Amino acid sequence: MEKVNVYDFDKTILPYDSSLAFFRFCARRYPRAALRSIAAAPGLPLLAVGLASKTAVKEKFYRFLTMIPDVDAELDIFWAEHFGNVNRWYLERRRPDDIIISASPEFLLRLPADKLGVRLIASRVGKYTGIYEGANNDGEEKVSRLRREYPGTEIREFFSDSANDTPLAGLAERAWMVSGSTLRPWPKK
Repeated sequence: MEKVNVYDFDKTILPYDSSLAFFRFCARRYPRAALRSIAAAPGLPLLAVGLASKTAVKEKFYRFLTMIPDVDAELDIFWAEHFGNVNRWYLERRRPDDIIISASPEFLLRLPADKLGVRLIASRVGKYTGIYEGANNDGEEKVSRLRREYPGTEIREFFSDSANDTPLAGLAERAWMVSGSTLRPWPKK
């Protein structure tokens, strides 16, 4: 049985949301891309009251990808500018058997995960279409994906900025709530 450390990515390993940062990066370079994401706006209040799914709202947000002529080239430039922002505390404790489990798109996090030399479980989103291939990798879905992709794996330590990750935190021997570079024990129920 393998015991590993598991990390969320956004606002944990990276101190900000990578999807929003990539969107802003692309919108500056391709202003029409910003207009494609406006379709997500009406879904935000519905999401807040449980009448829309995160997957559906995020899929509309990721429509901006259809306006980017070469997503791979933009990802290379984006990460060349942003990889240096990875939190120092993570780099100091990184291990080759770490697993990043994130709701962000796999295509967006593949480059930093490979550069860090760690495994990645993230939302499967078409990088040219913004269409999800399955559910948003959030909450209980993160637990399901971990069990499917790495059966028998146990979590030694878990790190995240979000209470949405309580299902993963509950599987860990120790769980940490991340706020900037501050790590606090996961709140007890």
